[in-house]
Amino acid sequence: MTPSPIQVLFFSLTEAVVGFYLFPGIFPKGSLASFLIFFSSLNFTAYFGYVCYIYPYFRSPLRHLPQPPPARWPLIQHGSMLFERTKGEAFLTMMKETEDHGLIYFRSFFNAARVLVTDPAALGEVLVNRSYDFEKPMWARQFLRQFLGDGLLITEGDEHKHQRKHIMPAFSFRHIKELYPVFCAKSFELCKVIKTELAESKDNVLEIGHYSTQVTMDIIGLAGLGRDVGSLRNSDDELIKNYEELLQPTNEKAIYFILHIIFPQWLIQALPWKLNHRIKVITSSLKRICQDFVVEKKSRMKVETEESRDILGIMLRSNNFSDDNAVDQLLTFLAAGHETTTSAFTWATHLLAIHPTSQSRLRAEIFAAIPSPSTLLSPTSTSSPDFHDSATLLESLPYLNAICNEVLRLYPTVPITARTSVRDTQILGQFIPRGTLVQIVPWAINRNPKLWGADAETFNPDRWIDAASGKATMNGGAMSNYAFLTFLHGPRSCIGERFARAELRALLAAMVGCFKWEMADPNEKIIIGGTITSKPVQGMKLKLVPIEWGEKVMAEK
Repeated sequence: MTPSPIQVLFFSLTEAVVGFYLFPGIFPKGSLASFLIFFSSLNFTAYFGYVCYIYPYFRSPLRHLPQPPPARWPLIQHGSMLFERTKGEAFLTMMKETEDHGLIYFRSFFNAARVLVTDPAALGEVLVNRSYDFEKPMWARQFLRQFLGDGLLITEGDEHKHQRKHIMPAFSFRHIKELYPVFCAKSFELCKVIKTELAESKDNVLEIGHYSTQVTMDIIGLAGLGRDVGSLRNSDDELIKNYEELLQPTNEKAIYFILHIIFPQWLIQALPWKLNHRIKVITSSLKRICQDFVVEKKSRMKVETEESRDILGIMLRSNNFSDDNAVDQLLTFLAAGHETTTSAFTWATHLLAIHPTSQSRLRAEIFAAIPSPSTLLSPTSTSSPDFHDSATLLESLPYLNAICNEVLRLYPTVPITARTSVRDTQILGQFIPRGTLVQIVPWAINRNPKLWGADAETFNPDRWIDAASGKATMNGGAMSNYAFLTFLHGPRSCIGERFARAELRALLAAMVGCFKWEMADPNEKIIIGGTITSKPVQGMKLKLVPIEWGEKVMAEK
């Protein structure tokens, strides 16, 4: 077993003490410090030589796995992939160019061993069969804890099982169906706001990402807190401003994230860096807002005549969460709950802008099935004569669901993640020593030609429709469910998958029914950025034309 740096330092100190008392005349000054410096230099040189060269090339049990071509820089190796703007693209290239049987061995900074999981069987072992042998790396949990507290995304082991068990009722199939009227109402409110903005615009160009953030925050506010945050009505909303600043993809934030992979958090936070100060201000503000939400919710629950079904209400009634932990869960759901759909909806508008035929086909399907917006805004009571089951209606539209699936496949919100083996284990019979970092890359898996065919990187919604029946499928033609990794799988899969899918259906249906759009600049090359999530660096500028529901739009060029 390779010793840790602390053990090397302790061993050096022991050698220095022994040398000082048994051989005091070796150094001219004969001080204990001289012995410590000598033995520390000697031992750490040997240590780094072993860790960086001898172990990875000659001793590692992983060294016989398939490997990509050697990297240009010996000590950086394939760690340079972390600097790629499009997270996951370099891993996709690695999968295409390396013949493997589910695992690829590569090296990162200082030749640190990494394992890239490439096929469904291996993914099944890491994410499901041996899921508790693998945890999020400690540096990732410490980084995310700044923003999310100790919520569901951060915890591991028994604590994670406990939290997931008591939060799961808020994401049940029945509860999501009950939320469809909320999703639809907010989707049409978004369209109303956009139409108002277009009336004041000279060129009909809007940056859709900002409005996407507002509407998804309003939705998670109603579903998560049982209150209307009102972001769409207030463009200066404090919550939106904080999250937009936090999640805006910049080079500075990318560097900040990468440094947390290489160096300890305390060292980065000690730097006189303005970003450190801004993150402290933003996270303090978000925590204060969430604390106010919890206090307000508890007060409202005392006078509510009916039990609320929002996430926070369910958690507080369970009596399994302290106020502080409820705040942490709220931070998690506000961030993850709105960002997932914000990203997906933004990329969906882009793909439909550059594929006008798909946009027209979707619009025709929606108009044929939904005679007016009121159909999706019907009363929630099933006893009402005007009731329509908006959930069943939207979930039954093949092309709408195909487009949603294809968007989520091509642009997974989190393009790359990792797990660390917390004990000696195995994947596909290959021994995986404790402490090995296992790379899981939804971006690469979702676009891998070996799993999806030659058109894996092409926008093709029809892959999700059965040619014989014309109905939507859930595998997209891939041979395994593990070929679609956007929401992961197993006990650490995204608890809000149904929520996100339902929300995206409602948003796209309303948007396509109310607008025709194209890219503001047809020649613009969209740059993908972001640190944890994938977002367009310069935003998503669209040229929108309002239409009346049911209007026959002229065929696009």
